[in-house]
Amino acid sequence: MSNTLLSSIYYPSDLRKLDEEQLPQVAQELRDFIIDIVSVKEGHLGASLGVIELTVALHYVFNTPDDLLIWDVGHQAYGHKILTGRRETFDTNRQLKGISGFPKRSESEYDAFGVGHSSTSISAALGMAIASNLKGEFNKQHIAVIGDASIASGMAFEGLNHAGVTDANLLVILNDNAIGIDPSVGALKNYLTAVKNGKNHKQNNMIKSLNFDYSGPIDGNDMFAVVKELKRLQKIKGPKFLHITTIKGKGLKQAEEDQVKYHAPGKFDAKSGEIHIKSEENLAPKYQDVFGLTILYLALKNEKIIGITPAMPSGSSLKFMMEALPQRAFDVGIAEQHAVTLAAGMATQGMIVYCNIYSTFLQRAYDQVIHDVALQNLPVIFCLDRAGLVGEDGATHHGVYDIAYLRCIPNMIIYAPLNELELQNILYTAQLGLAQPIAIRYPRGRGQIPGWQKEHFGHYKEIKIGKANKLRSGSKIAVLSTGTIGNNVITALSNIETSDLVAHYDFPFVKPLDENQLHAIFSHYEKIITIEDGTVKGGFGSAVLEFAAEHDYKKNITILGVPDEFIEHGTVFELQQYCKIDVKNLETIFSSKSK
Repeated sequence: MSNTLLSSIYYPSDLRKLDEEQLPQVAQELRDFIIDIVSVKEGHLGASLGVIELTVALHYVFNTPDDLLIWDVGHQAYGHKILTGRRETFDTNRQLKGISGFPKRSESEYDAFGVGHSSTSISAALGMAIASNLKGEFNKQHIAVIGDASIASGMAFEGLNHAGVTDANLLVILNDNAIGIDPSVGALKNYLTAVKNGKNHKQNNMIKSLNFDYSGPIDGNDMFAVVKELKRLQKIKGPKFLHITTIKGKGLKQAEEDQVKYHAPGKFDAKSGEIHIKSEENLAPKYQDVFGLTILYLALKNEKIIGITPAMPSGSSLKFMMEALPQRAFDVGIAEQHAVTLAAGMATQGMIVYCNIYSTFLQRAYDQVIHDVALQNLPVIFCLDRAGLVGEDGATHHGVYDIAYLRCIPNMIIYAPLNELELQNILYTAQLGLAQPIAIRYPRGRGQIPGWQKEHFGHYKEIKIGKANKLRSGSKIAVLSTGTIGNNVITALSNIETSDLVAHYDFPFVKPLDENQLHAIFSHYEKIITIEDGTVKGGFGSAVLEFAAEHDYKKNITILGVPDEFIEHGTVFELQQYCKIDVKNLETIFSSKSK
């Protein structure tokens, strides 16, 4: 890269030394740089490619980091990272001890606010702008870049509603590409499409009605148009709103044509754009597909079954039901609170509602789970995909808190299947007439049974609520696991010489606990070890400790799981090693406890 413009840019101050006419070349080199590295190292591709011109223009026009720039969600911030001191370490992106895939305050002063979930940028930037006014920093700029999928979320509107009655020096840039991870949905998407097509442009502008200085839409992939408009807006005080249109995946033909697949395509050929296809022959199914195929099978036999997801039809595999039964499967956009209460409303009318939300995103609807579902004891079926450690997305996306934050809620059943067979069985059981809500948590990635679909699909067995299962006998130690991490226990015990001393119990129900089984375990074994892929504070192990305290069992109890800290990014295997819940660490722990 010795003869390129990008090679001389370490920070935005270097970028600002260039002539404006050179910026398109910088954009092309930045785009090529991202494609070259992500094609090998993987990561989020399409979102960053779409905003290259905007990224260059923002750092060229504004005086970052003194001017504060916030990227909503952060999927689109790769170009930003490369221009702000991280070009030479960008190949470590999303890898263990490398840079984060999302903006992160502790990583760079240019990352004004840590992000990873949607729709936080406007509120955060407004808070900064109000603080600047209070400190007398009236010329400071505060910029929030938010996508058309994220701006439809309630929190974004809360921020807009407040900003419109302030004199805060806030610039909201709407990056409108009509897609989040999946295509954007809803009435607001239709409104924005009408604006882009020249309808509702002058009259009936909802952003102007909120007291913003509105401009646009302009072509966000036109470098000179974006620079010109940012320079104009730089001189205007108060709340401003710039509507730009961009193409997700811009600059890579395949990424433009298949924006869903190229959001995070895995490894691909940097020149041709062709994705390196991994053979799925003899592989176990993805848990998300077990959910998606099972719920469709059940829904075809039961007309009361409804599917709901907030903006994740592909990631959750609800897409199968949405394609086959579009009147009964709903993508409600990035709106977890709405998704939960919508499900509650449907449940009051006798519908059987499977509400599929990633574990980390259900956190955003905690009040609705308590107030609208559990308090009224409505039998909503929460399907928590991506539970446990999720890998390279890191701290913002790990689903390690759900056991702890759900376990304290009255009426809530919590179930974690050991494998895909148990997942399909609980999905089947849940629609047989449960009288209370249930949360079914399962991980990202693949299961354990390569022949699942051929041998087991459609062959259902009703699960008895609250029942634990003894998987292995032993004389001295009882290992109690919940969920798919139990497969690490199974493997570890098969590898150690003292395995005859160690019993293994699968506790798929964290709530209600199988107290009869626990009484038998505490009466028989000297030592108890619990293991989970959730936080050790307040999780499954804590529930076992509470049981022991309540019944005055004084035993040696060891709790294994995710420690009381935010776990960063890395592969799931590397993070399990860090938490000491991988197979090798378990072998060592079981062997030492057996002595």
